[in-house]
Amino acid sequence: MDKMDEIFELQEQLNNRIGVNMNDMDDEDRTKWILNYIRAMQQELAELTDSVPWKWWAKYQEFDKQNAKVEIVDLFHFLISLAQVMGMSAADVHEAYIKKNKVNHERQDSGYSEKDENDSRHI
Repeated sequence: MDKMDEIFELQEQLNNRIGVNMNDMDDEDRTKWILNYIRAMQQELAELTDSVPWKWWAKYQEFDKQNAKVEIVDLFHFLISLAQVMGMSAADVHEAYIKKNKVNHERQDSGYSEKDENDSRHI
């Protein structure tokens, strides 16, 4: 089992323990959990933001690198859960990432002067 597969398996086990069974979701449940995970990620992003010295008016701030790393891992938990809610495996995420990364490089090569979502429809 590779690292990504292991992470997905561990997250599925945690979600099942919490009572979130991705295999038995209808579209209503799926929508609910997508929104739950988005809200959770917004909170984790706020906590990550508070880990870095972003208040330009305050001189007493410190960069809490250890906590920032923890918040990033928390974001991964919810991001993986989002992928699982959408029925994506680790292999699916990897494949989509590779394709989207190629699109992003092509956009940079062409100047990316305007938004065109059609170049991502094949992903």
